[in-house]
This record gives sequence, C-alpha cells and structure tokens, in this order.
Amino acid sequence: MNRYPLWKYILVLITLVLGVVYSLPNLFGESPAVQVSTAKSSAKLDPALLGQVEDILKQEKITYEAVFLDTNGVKVRFENADTQINAKDVLQGKLGKDYVVALNLISRSPSWLRSIGALPMYLGLDLRGGVHFLLQVDMKAALDKAAERYVGDFRSALRKERVAYMGVSREGQAVQVRFSSAAELAKAQKILNKEYPDLTFRTLDSGNDKLLIATLNLQAQKRIQEFALKQNIQTLHNRVNELGVAEPIIQQQGLDRIVIQLPGVQDTAKAKEILGRTATLEIRMVDEEKSDMTTLDKASKGQVPFGDEYYVERNGQPILVKKNVVLTGDYITDAGPGLDQQNGESVVHVTLDGRGARIFKQATKENVGKRMAILLIEKGQAEVITAPVIREEIGGGRVQISGMANVQEATDVSLLLRAGALAAPMDIIEERTVGPSMGEENIKRGWHSTLWGFAAIAVFMIIYYMLFGSVSVLALGVNLLLLTAVLSLLQATLTLPGLAAIALTLGMAIDANVLINERIREELRNGNTPQAAIHAGYDRAFDTILDSNVTTMIAGLALFMFGSGPVKGFAVVHVLGILTSMFSAVVVSRALVNLIYGYRRKISKLSIG
Repeated sequence: MNRYPLWKYILVLITLVLGVVYSLPNLFGESPAVQVSTAKSSAKLDPALLGQVEDILKQEKITYEAVFLDTNGVKVRFENADTQINAKDVLQGKLGKDYVVALNLISRSPSWLRSIGALPMYLGLDLRGGVHFLLQVDMKAALDKAAERYVGDFRSALRKERVAYMGVSREGQAVQVRFSSAAELAKAQKILNKEYPDLTFRTLDSGNDKLLIATLNLQAQKRIQEFALKQNIQTLHNRVNELGVAEPIIQQQGLDRIVIQLPGVQDTAKAKEILGRTATLEIRMVDEEKSDMTTLDKASKGQVPFGDEYYVERNGQPILVKKNVVLTGDYITDAGPGLDQQNGESVVHVTLDGRGARIFKQATKENVGKRMAILLIEKGQAEVITAPVIREEIGGGRVQISGMANVQEATDVSLLLRAGALAAPMDIIEERTVGPSMGEENIKRGWHSTLWGFAAIAVFMIIYYMLFGSVSVLALGVNLLLLTAVLSLLQATLTLPGLAAIALTLGMAIDANVLINERIREELRNGNTPQAAIHAGYDRAFDTILDSNVTTMIAGLALFMFGSGPVKGFAVVHVLGILTSMFSAVVVSRALVNLIYGYRRKISKLSIG
C-alpha cells in the first residue's frame, strides 16, 4: 500500500548522488590565483598561452599548485597571497599589454570535479569582498555633445555647397546658423534638411540677421541616449580590463544607470578614480589674433570674444582657444606614458587611426607657426595641458602630449585615452566597499545562523514527532543539499540576502512536513489504520502544500522581475529553495517513510508523537 515503484527510489538515489557531487566543491575552499586573458575581445585563447605562462613561472622559479585553461583564460593557483601578487607582476611584465593579468580566487576542488562542471557557488561582494558602484549617466551632456558635433558638420556642408553664412554656434542643445539674406537661409535649409533627417529646423528673425535653428527630434534624442549608455558600458569594460579585475559585473540598470561590481579589488580608491573619470582629448587652435593683453584681461572678467573660450594654462598663462574642435579622442587607437628625450619630462605618446592621422596632418600643414592647444576634459571641465607652436607638418599619426605633472598622471591619462572616451559624463551615486575580512565574517555569521536554525528545527521536530520528525529532519537536510547543488550548478551569485533566503527556505520546507505529520495524526484519530493514515496524510496534504508554495513562488518571481541587486539575489535563492523543498518534503520524506513502514503488513502504532 505504501511502497514506491523501483524507478522512484532510483530517481531519489540519483538525485542524492548528484546533490552530493555538485555540492562538494563548496567544501574545498578557495586559493589565491591569477587569471591571464587576452586584452582584445577578438583574440582567441589557445593552449600555447598555457605553455607560455608555465615557462615564465618556471624561469622565475615561482612555485604554483595548479595551472589550467578554461573559457575565461589561463588560471594559476598559488599557496599564498604573496606568491600570487609576485606572479601577477612578473606575468604582466613578461606578457606585455596584449594580455590582462588579474588577481582572482579559485576553488581548490579536484580536477575531476571541474571536468564535470562541478564548481563552487559564486560569492557576491558582501561575502567575497570588493567594491560596488552605481553610476548615473548625464544624458543632457550626451545631447550637448551631439549638438556640438553638428556645428562642425554644418560648416563643412555649407562650405561644400558654397552657401554664404555668417556663423554657426551651439546654444544649449540647438545649433544656430546665422545668415544675412533669406535666400541663402532657404538654400541652406534645403541642403541640411536632406543631409540631416534627424534634425528639426525652424527659422527666426534676429534684427537684420536671419537664423536657422536646428534641434534633435525625439527619436534621435532617444537613440543618442541609448548609444551613450552602451558606449559608456563598453568603455567601462575596457577600463576594468586595464585595472586587471577578474569576473567583473558591468550591466545597465534602468534608463540611465550602470551597476559595476568588482570582486576582490584591493585598491578600491584607484578603481573609483579610474572608473569615475571621464577624460577625453580635444585638439583646438589658439586664437592668435585676439590674444593681446587687453582682450585677455577682458576675457578673464567674462567678456570672452565670440567663438572663443578662455582658459588658464598649467603655467598660469591665460589663453584664448577657438571653440571649433580640430580633433577629438575618438580617433585615438593607442596611448602610453613615456619620457621626453630632450628634457626628461613625463609625456603621453598617442597613436591616431587613419582618419585621425589625415585630419591632424592637414591641420598642422595649414597652421605652421601657430599654437595648437591640447585640452583634457573631465566631467565637463576642460584644462589646457599644453599649447605648443606647430613647427612643421606632422604626419604618421603619432602625437606626443607634454605638460604632464608626473609619471603617475601620464600613466592614468594614457589608460583613460586607451580605454576609450565616455560618451557622456557619469556620477557615482552609490558606493559600497566590503573588505575580505568582513566578507569572511559575513559567511561565518550566515553559516552559523543557518546551522543553528537547522539544529533548533531538528530538535523540535524529533521531540514533537519522534520517528516521523527524524524523517522530516533528514528530508530537510536533503533540501539544503539539493539547494546548494543547484546554486553551484547554475553558478548563481550567493549574497548575504541569499543566505537569509536559505534560512527562510528551511523554515518553509519544514512547514510542509508539519502539515503532512498533522494530517497523518488526524487520520489516526479518525480511526484509520496506520498504513491508510500514511497514505491519506501525504495525499491530502499535497494540495495544501502545493497551493502555499505556488503563491510564495509568485511573490518570489515578482521580486526577481522587478527587484535589483540584493533583492534579486534573495529572490533567486528563494524560488530555487521552494522547488527543492517541494521535492524533499513530499518525495524524499515519503520514500523514507515507505522504506520504514511500507514492507510491514501489520502496524499497531506509528512513532509520530
């Protein structure tokens, strides 16, 4: 009457074996390691890199525990953190900038477990240590930047068609073109309408002048904002690569926010500085004609000539720079720190792409004897770092930027230019830092809370329900085992809220066994035989258990869909815990009860309290 068919026992046995196997990696702990990957996403990893890493470590006599190649790169495991840091410096120096060498932590689990995909749970920042940033993209600045690009495009288009105009300027997110006659305005509007369908044009009279005002339509604004967000995410990926962080998380949140999680980062101040900076480069011409002392003095008081901007160089000298941008950092393909061979000062060597090299060559050819200002722009604030005189035409796409304060600044500026410019400035609106020791403490507290909660439930169930209580405790243990295995198999990120969800799952899982045990008691009180009471107890309690778990799962799915960060981590563990608790509370516990009582034909009494 209460016997499972053989296939059900085999199913339970296989599930238990898989649960044990895929939970095992969490018991071996983690070792300090380094991860070697290619700096370019297009490059492929091959076994040759594995051999190269091994040869370097052997040459430098650096001992390691294990080395292997996986989808993320070559990983080398060491005995302690000192050897890990030494190996990172050595490998980075030997392999060069084509490879990223990052500090990491990897499991000590045997290779046979890794070969079948048995990996430990991935720990979140609050358990592993690291830094979390929430950045907000300045969408207004992205639209301003887009409007600024149209200023130069309009000049080029109108000159090409030989349309006479008085000037082009940007006013907020609108571009104004000034004409002296309505005929020229109409001609220009026809040309620009055809070439720039994303813009909306309107005309306005301003005294004797005629104005053509161009603004971005709503579709174009939305597209620019989406592009700015995507470009910023890609640039942040590049910068994180430069920092050498293993397994970072960089993802969009909402319409204008980006979440960055950098596990295991040791120099959090440096990470914040590099990620938060928005440095880009602009090359403009100095307005030599208006650089007399009288004009400069008026400009310092706010009376800046039309078409110019007033700056103060690092040496304290005032300077007027034309608003028209000759070249931007978008054309940079590489940048690196160096030293000037003549005076030994820190400089940045910049390499331009083909188009940038042609633009720069033409600009230097046309302006020999004039000064060219190089501006570094961060968070909307521009600084003239150098303004040299152009002695001759410069070709080849190689530019040297002097004026760096020290080697560190040259290194940081090179990193930012090499990683790419941000499409729009960003502000860090939330920052959380968790040290490794705090992470270990969180794990210890979470483990203790789960252990003591499990122990308290076990004592209560055994005292109150006797043998059936013991079966419930065993089923609860299986639930915990299966939940750990599923989280490890899916490589879900376990956070502190996730640990809380595990503790909550234990309480909810035992609730199903309480319902079953009470239903069996009720059947016994109604005069049913023990075998019939067991059968009716499990069958009649199932509907109640299913209803309660389905409603709870709906709430968990809602948290997962609409929540973020810690809330989503809680929801993942909560939903998976419901699924494993249904299996353990109903299938596993009944299999155990059937093994104990199912073969007996006559039972006088059940040990159920």
